[in-house]
Amino acid sequence: MNKKYDYLIVGAGLYGSTFAYEAAKKGKKCLVIDKRTHKGGNVYCEENKGINIHKYGAHIFHTNDKEIWDYVNQFAEFNNYTNSPVSISKGKLYNLPFNMNTFNQLWGVITPKEAKSIINEQIEKYGVKKPKNLEEQALSLIGKDVYETLIKEYTEKQWGRKATELPAFIIKRLPVRYTYDNNYFKDRYQGIPIGGYNVIIEALLKDIEVKLNVDFFKEREKFEQLATKIVFTGKIDEYFNYEFGELEYRSLRFEHEELEEDNYQGNAVVNYNDLDYKFTRIIEHKHFEFGTQKNTIITREYPENWNREKEAYYPVNDEANSALYKKYKKLSESKNNVIFGGRLAEYKYYDMHQVIAASLKRVKKEFL
Repeated sequence: MNKKYDYLIVGAGLYGSTFAYEAAKKGKKCLVIDKRTHKGGNVYCEENKGINIHKYGAHIFHTNDKEIWDYVNQFAEFNNYTNSPVSISKGKLYNLPFNMNTFNQLWGVITPKEAKSIINEQIEKYGVKKPKNLEEQALSLIGKDVYETLIKEYTEKQWGRKATELPAFIIKRLPVRYTYDNNYFKDRYQGIPIGGYNVIIEALLKDIEVKLNVDFFKEREKFEQLATKIVFTGKIDEYFNYEFGELEYRSLRFEHEELEEDNYQGNAVVNYNDLDYKFTRIIEHKHFEFGTQKNTIITREYPENWNREKEAYYPVNDEANSALYKKYKKLSESKNNVIFGGRLAEYKYYDMHQVIAASLKRVKKEFL
């Protein structure tokens, strides 16, 4: 039976859009569908009075992979934005990642030797050899002061659990720098696409048929008949109708606010550590693109428990969920006409460059 399309791609985010673009170059006919009313998935930007709002949280492109950097630069020009967030704890401001500026703000130390001495002394006093939870792991990596000031409450808000109830592997390592360097990422290439991420998505999907505001599961039988193969980027447990149970996620709620002032916080990202604040950070979008607009738009980011009515943002990769995912992964391998890819389908946290790389790798395998 002849199918109308070679590929039905469920999800117009980076994974699906990249796959569609590459498949189309191979002469394949693709249909991309998405349940949202816009393309781009979580990297979607909404323009408002000249400001590109990152609707689903801060997205800073960074990579050490020149091939991926060159790939995205064929679709957009990137600015030279450097991610240098700051963090507020008990009314004081600290630089991130943990570096000599942070240690000076904490203890008044000036030299790396002084900072190392304090940290090592605290690790010796509070650390354990075999950490059983996140708190013990953090104390064993960075000591008490940094942990209690900049990690504990923020992490508990982010995950909705006490640090003593979170698995140690969540922070296998912490970025600690004994230099006065506030650049959060060490990657060679970093920036924001001028005009926002929509520029990239529109270029990827320029010649592809796209249908928005369409729920694959509400018309599943119809859509499965349309194409020879499906590229599925949604939740893998949902695809299999939660056969083995529900995988766990963390969700987010975004509260956007326009302000009649030109500069609210002086930085694109400011973390709020204290549990007194229900949100984890405030994003001021104009600073991503060095905006000079007379007004500004900020977003407060609230972590939330996930349910099926909410967007799934972060997989909870503890032992129980990882074991459950393995069952779905094994089941997915029996579906020869379905490709599962992306953060939700692979139940794995991906940065943007990793999503694109994973999609390109799958394309290479598909069109050998």
